[in-house]
Amino acid sequence: MNVLVLNGPNLNRLGTREPLIYGSTTHADLAEMCVAEGKALGFAVEVRQTNHEGEMVGWLHEAADAGTPVILNGAAWTHYSIALRDACSQLTAPLVEVHISNIHQREEFRHHSVISAVATGVIAGLGVEGYLLALRWLALRQK
Repeated sequence: MNVLVLNGPNLNRLGTREPLIYGSTTHADLAEMCVAEGKALGFAVEVRQTNHEGEMVGWLHEAADAGTPVILNGAAWTHYSIALRDACSQLTAPLVEVHISNIHQREEFRHHSVISAVATGVIAGLGVEGYLLALRWLALRQK
């Protein structure tokens, strides 16, 4: 099985952006962790990050066409991007929405996700370990 881990805007700044909220793990570290976890679980993981909404929508279309499971941290787009939500609604394989911080403990505008309604599941507030939990859940679902 192949899995796409897709990260939205500003997540390339992990490790330096607000470390009290997002921790000290860099995006490169996160990608390495996800690839290693996927390998241990018996599937290939590709981790991508973009600050460009159209590119993210294209990746989601690619996943929809291929039937590829997606772990998505839409970052700021989570809260307002109908284009991202509509692309997610086209997925045919599981979609796990992941947030490093607990969006419900943060600013009011972060409390609502336009993606959650079309996601198979949501993990929030467990740090970068949330990505690994999402990968393990996908592996369990395959059994």
